[in-house]
Amino acid sequence: MLRPADSHRADRVTYIELFFDLIFVLALTQLSRSLSENQTLVGALEFAILMLAIWWIWVYTTWVTNWLNPVRLPVRGIVIGLSFIGLVMSASLYESFGDRGIIFAAAYVSVQLGRTVFMLLAVVRHDPVLHRTFVRILIWLSVASIFWIVGAFLPPEPRLLLWAIALGIELLSAGLGFRVPGLGRSGVEDWDLSGPHIAERSALFVIIALGESLLVTGFAFVEEDTSPQTITGMFLAFVTGVAMWWLYFDHAERVGRRAIAASTSPGRVARLAYTYVHAIIIAGIVLTSVADKAIILHPDDEMTTATTVLAVGGPLLYIAGLLVFRLVVANELLVAHLVGIGLLVAVIPFASLLSPLGLGIVTTGILVITASWETIVRLREGTTDTDAG
Repeated sequence: MLRPADSHRADRVTYIELFFDLIFVLALTQLSRSLSENQTLVGALEFAILMLAIWWIWVYTTWVTNWLNPVRLPVRGIVIGLSFIGLVMSASLYESFGDRGIIFAAAYVSVQLGRTVFMLLAVVRHDPVLHRTFVRILIWLSVASIFWIVGAFLPPEPRLLLWAIALGIELLSAGLGFRVPGLGRSGVEDWDLSGPHIAERSALFVIIALGESLLVTGFAFVEEDTSPQTITGMFLAFVTGVAMWWLYFDHAERVGRRAIAASTSPGRVARLAYTYVHAIIIAGIVLTSVADKAIILHPDDEMTTATTVLAVGGPLLYIAGLLVFRLVVANELLVAHLVGIGLLVAVIPFASLLSPLGLGIVTTGILVITASWETIVRLREGTTDTDAG
């Protein structure tokens, strides 16, 4: 059931994988809703835990479908099964720190353990190195699962702590090569994977996140009375989405895809640039969508700390993620990214003097400046539109 390594299908993203990704439109929407309605420190911590959990589910499944061939019926069947459980998990996400905590935790654990067990059965006779890797992964995930399930039965505060521990175990395990006493560790050199497939899957998730941001702001606009302020807010949300798309897809996506395809250690690049760094990029998009919604709903209200953090922090996280991504995959530090980050930081002390709509105009302008600067530099260096993708 492994992907054929000697054909174009080794790098192809299949339709069943895209079907699986649709589940995360609902997940990201529920994440945005949760943070939008709980703009407190606790709400931010809950958002961080849930955001990373959703991302971790998607990343693990992407790695598995990178090794397995989704055209095969058993693989297709497991992906459909994971999609259903993921739908249950996404539907319970909004109340995951409330009455539906056990539903969320049970669904999450079922996806993580079920997918890993299937992978063990699929490769046991064909790839002993990969099989040993997933034995280690199963051990780590089983330990984390205890904290997920136990936490689901506790009140929100201790639940947050135990779920943070569970997520920390899962995130740490990959960085340690899934080291297990007596079984050793799995080195990234053992991870024979398709770099272009990982890159394309990650790019498609960025598109999903951008689409979710437009969905959230679109619903917010529909719910409000039409006015110059709401129209301006909707326009800013669209321009922000375009600028974010441009920053990623004008050149960064192609740079990453070429780098991982040419790398002698694609597993190392995939683990750092696409597993960890892309979580920052996606979080930046989701935070920005929450800020865009707040601007549409309350364009002229007095500025709050929460609105400032969202309106500035979303674009800041996004550009910072792209900066680290380019540094990892191409060893290049772009001045445009540094300037964009610097301008966003400089805005913070003056944010209280602006309305939410005014701050939205400023942050959107900074994103446009950053994207334009990067493109101008690219063209001056002689990179064609075709090369940029």
